[in-house]
Amino acid sequence: MMLKDPSTKYRHFATVDLPDRTWPGRVQKVAPTWCSVDMRDGNQALIEPMNAERKRRFFDLLVKVGFKQIEVGFPAASQTDFDYLRELIESGAIPDDVTIQVMTQARTHLIERTFEALKGVPRAIVHVYNATAPVFREVVFGVDRAGCIGIATQATREIKALMQANPQTQWTYQYSPETFCFTELDFGLEICEAVIDEFQPTPCNKMILNLPTTVEVATANVFADQIEWFCRHVKKRDSVIISVHPHNDRGTGVATAEQACLAGAERVEGTLFGNGERTGNVDILTLAMNLYTSGISPELDFSDIIHVQREVEYCNQLPTHPRHPYAGELVFTAFSGSHQDAIKKGFARRRDNPDGYWEIPYLPIDPADMGRNYEAVIRVNSQSGKGGVAYLLEQQGIVLPRRLQMEFSGLVQRVADAKGQEVTSEMILSSFTNDYLQRGKPYTLTQPVITTGDAGTCISAQLAFEGGRVTLAGKGNGPLAGLANAFAAQGLSFDIADYHEHAVRDGAEAEAIAYVEIRVHGQLLFGVGRDNSSLQASLQAVVSAVCRATRQGLLEPIGDAVAVLN
Repeated sequence: MMLKDPSTKYRHFATVDLPDRTWPGRVQKVAPTWCSVDMRDGNQALIEPMNAERKRRFFDLLVKVGFKQIEVGFPAASQTDFDYLRELIESGAIPDDVTIQVMTQARTHLIERTFEALKGVPRAIVHVYNATAPVFREVVFGVDRAGCIGIATQATREIKALMQANPQTQWTYQYSPETFCFTELDFGLEICEAVIDEFQPTPCNKMILNLPTTVEVATANVFADQIEWFCRHVKKRDSVIISVHPHNDRGTGVATAEQACLAGAERVEGTLFGNGERTGNVDILTLAMNLYTSGISPELDFSDIIHVQREVEYCNQLPTHPRHPYAGELVFTAFSGSHQDAIKKGFARRRDNPDGYWEIPYLPIDPADMGRNYEAVIRVNSQSGKGGVAYLLEQQGIVLPRRLQMEFSGLVQRVADAKGQEVTSEMILSSFTNDYLQRGKPYTLTQPVITTGDAGTCISAQLAFEGGRVTLAGKGNGPLAGLANAFAAQGLSFDIADYHEHAVRDGAEAEAIAYVEIRVHGQLLFGVGRDNSSLQASLQAVVSAVCRATRQGLLEPIGDAVAVLN
């Protein structure tokens, strides 16, 4: 049961006294160095950890995406990880521009086993950690500050000796004070500097200081303050790479990583889609695409996000949430009517300037940049409006006039309300065809003959219906006016209020589609015609409107009182 006064059980996080902080005014201009920890940190959080086949498949995916640093496991912790690492090395699977990373605890036998697994590797980052936060020192390990520093420096000494004993490999050393974000700042600095003194990095042989928010306990701005403070005070700053490893316990892992980079971090460890223990690691996909949509190359390639998503789901045996940033099935989809209308207008404007900046309402990125198409951008349900319906028809080459958008969307709305579910583009097209384009409900125009002279345009045609047909004849200032007068001669009176037409596709074989709006007893409604001839399409559109007015009871049907020709 939640407490009315949670302050009796939980402390507010400590802040940093940094009144002259500079990170809020900085702008990220380049991508950080990325390190994927999917196969170590992400793997240990899976219900079913990856086998060798899935790990190799994941490794190949990470290489294809463009990761240059990949943490492949904890080889001293399991035979599976050990054997997998040996297979990568012995098969020559590690590209020349990729450095693998392995993790070990600060224990002599585990460090030795780790170097045994790394034998013959061309390049490697050896990552060691020990718990530095007070709750771990006091509750878990029962060591004081001096004891904690001793663990870190002893491990560093052993790792440095083993690196020197294996000079054929290009080594990088990485140390993590676990967990930095709620380790006292002065002690976090003290233990890192003790490790620096032991390892003796140089500007030409830098080491990595990885500062984890293994359990996220404060707001992102507080962590950024911690990083800026640390960067200001750490010795040999030019000889160390500041890395961060954010988790997502408070749901702000992405913000934590972004603000940490503004504060001086040069490297980010994370996973694809944010997999990891509890609420997961920071999602590198989101971080990378946030840079991309700011005009900054992330140095990672997510051009085929569907393939990436499927591979990660296969390897992790975990689904991707449909609302996951950039990759979820629904992230480029609008159901809301106002959103759909705005998106439709945005695409219309972009057609006039296809090479300009991307400025489409509600779409921060062009789905095509990630290998997605526009089919799912707008989907229709009971929350949708005319813009969404019109957009989906436009994908079929049918560009509705605005008032017809309003008229037809009302029909689709009734369908959506009745079904209580999404209305697909196929259902919309079928509804449009049945209501506007289907011939013979109840009339079909055949054998039209049009002549034009000084007196105007004359038209004659056969109007077929169930049970017979009649001859239509009329004259007007154009074919449509002539046909309207021909209907009036049969007792079907209406006015033509508006007319539109367009080609369905380009070229000599293009079809025409015509839209005719008629006014019957003060009410407006549309008819639609489609034909290889624009004239025939326009005539069919008039008949379509008459059919719809008849079905709605606005016009009396032609019946037995009318002469029928057999």
